[in-house]
Amino acid sequence: MGVSRQHLTALLIELAASGLALVRWKPNGKFAPWLFRFGGHKDAETPPDVVSSPRDKSLSRDSKNKNIFAGRIEIADETNVHRTPWADLIKAAKTSLACWNVDTQVIWERFLAFNRARGNARVPAGFLLGFMRRWRTSSSSTTSSFASRPELQRNADLKTQELHDQIRAAPSSNRQFHASDLCRLIGQAAYEARVIHTVRQFGCSRFAAALAVHGQAVLAGEISK
Repeated sequence: MGVSRQHLTALLIELAASGLALVRWKPNGKFAPWLFRFGGHKDAETPPDVVSSPRDKSLSRDSKNKNIFAGRIEIADETNVHRTPWADLIKAAKTSLACWNVDTQVIWERFLAFNRARGNARVPAGFLLGFMRRWRTSSSSTTSSFASRPELQRNADLKTQELHDQIRAAPSSNRQFHASDLCRLIGQAAYEARVIHTVRQFGCSRFAAALAVHGQAVLAGEISK
């Protein structure tokens, strides 16, 4: 929908305070989805099975720390983050994340490179917040006084390309077979060690690391594609 969870919460609070008498409840148990109903005072007098209360934590009710990442980001847009509407949001969001001490421009450039490497031309704004939340603290994600930003960008692009080349060598549709074949060949412990090493090397998720390990094995002739 292109609307953040926090912004949706603010809208629901406004509706609850309006004359529309918005009520939300769970008639099918604690873990069922919330249902919403508009009604007058007469309807509101009949208590639903499970009513929302001020202590409810299923939505972000506090106004602090709300970073509204709504809309879409054009990956081919301005490379200077301070000429975009995203600079202030990045600054506000990074204070509580692993990238708190990373320059806003560096975060923006790595986000653009990350999506360009995947062929993404336009992504939901929430992807930017997710990218920051998964930030890996490493030499590739921090600024250096001895390296210029273009050099850091080139290094990040090369590393991303290397990871993708390895992943492409072993299609994800066969990952379970590749994992089984490789574990039989080198053992479960050695397999786990390779995956962990790849996670640390590229700062990627375990899923991507496993695919890259399978690709490495295919390229080395250890297992077949």
